[in-house]
Amino acid sequence: MSESTRMLLGLALGIIVMILLVMKTKVHSFMALLIAAMITGIIGGMPISDVTLADGTTQTGLITAIQDGFGSTLKSTGIIIGLGVMMGGVLEKSGAAEKMAYSFIKLIGQKNEEWALAITGWFISIPVFADSAIVIFAPLCKAMSRVTGKSVIGLALSLAVGLQLTHCLVPPTPGPLTAAGMLNVDVGTMIIGGALISIPMLIVVVFYTKWIGKQIYQIPTADGGFDRKEFKKEYIKSMDELNAMMDAKPLPGFWVSVAPIIIPIVLILLKTVLDFVGVGNAFIDFFGSPIVALGIGTLLAIYGLVKKEDNKKVLGMMDEAIKDTGIIMLITGAGGSLGNVVKVSGIGTALGEMVTSWPIPAVLIPFIIAALMRIALGSATVAITTAATLTAPLMSMLSISPLLMALSCCVGAISFSYFNDSGFWVFNGMFGLTELKDQVRCKTAVSMIMSVVGVVELLIAQFFI
Repeated sequence: MSESTRMLLGLALGIIVMILLVMKTKVHSFMALLIAAMITGIIGGMPISDVTLADGTTQTGLITAIQDGFGSTLKSTGIIIGLGVMMGGVLEKSGAAEKMAYSFIKLIGQKNEEWALAITGWFISIPVFADSAIVIFAPLCKAMSRVTGKSVIGLALSLAVGLQLTHCLVPPTPGPLTAAGMLNVDVGTMIIGGALISIPMLIVVVFYTKWIGKQIYQIPTADGGFDRKEFKKEYIKSMDELNAMMDAKPLPGFWVSVAPIIIPIVLILLKTVLDFVGVGNAFIDFFGSPIVALGIGTLLAIYGLVKKEDNKKVLGMMDEAIKDTGIIMLITGAGGSLGNVVKVSGIGTALGEMVTSWPIPAVLIPFIIAALMRIALGSATVAITTAATLTAPLMSMLSISPLLMALSCCVGAISFSYFNDSGFWVFNGMFGLTELKDQVRCKTAVSMIMSVVGVVELLIAQFFI
């Protein structure tokens, strides 16, 4: 067996063991990733500890590679993830997120509720995790369904697709942020690229959500259930009751609600644009850095939305939002460990020589890896992290830009939402989908539609980026 074959065998076994551990055992994804890194490194021929060679150089050992990969990955993402989650918690609890949703509905106009909710989801998922946002906006979706006569499935699914797109494509959500960090893509550039590529995907899939809302027509009832029946045009009503309901709620103003999201994005994008044209300076570099920009956004949320609330209550909002972030950071760091093992061991070179000989466009390699990880593991964030981890060592071998590689990882992670995806079950449970056929026609179908559109965009973009 050649050395390159042994290296690739080690990587294959490591990934297979990771998938089996996550799908079939009680081992957490964090530990599964670390175990995969160890198996990959040992079979790949890495020494356990650092070794000083005859020429005086040091060969990095497996344990050091795991530690270095973990630390370097979190160095670029940990603080940003923490700040984004804290800001999202304040937006949720203050009613700002709901205010943004209603404002978009008014802006888009009557009979365009699906578009309004899709755009709302697109914006909201930048600071707020998609699963949480589904729960937050479920009452609004149900109220809109009862008032307008439109199926709650079509409305809620429109919100869900917007949430899923930015969750997978636009920093500072953890997946695309990690991909940008691992592949050395500027965060501002990633925001622009992810946002642009998501727009055609959103447009195409909303037409599907409007159609499926007529095929699966059900309206929430007062007792918490759902009335399922065949769609008729005369069921559609006006939005006057919705306007009255929202006007009666003590929600914050629109501009104070959107400021915590808009201002950080503007600062980050301003830095990117000025750097691109060569007129950047220390002031813009400081305030346009993602850490400082999101810090400003978090402060705007605190002092603009909940400044009159008790200090303990405000701190409780952020504590509750951030309590699950530790797991996300651990998984992200462990993905970096696996990536560093692949890089240091030389497996990346061997993998690059193999995959570049495949009869497929190079831009699809990260997509395929991410799609397989999403199918196997369920988590889009883990899929993106794993794909970026495995494709980072190939950057010197594939003739595509780092930005396109990062976007390919993210599009692949959108591709398949089904039984091992928490968002799949959150959506089904919140909106009364109990039949397997209906479940697949909703979350699974829209994820596949979006990924197909994304693949077409990637294939076109490779000629321009």
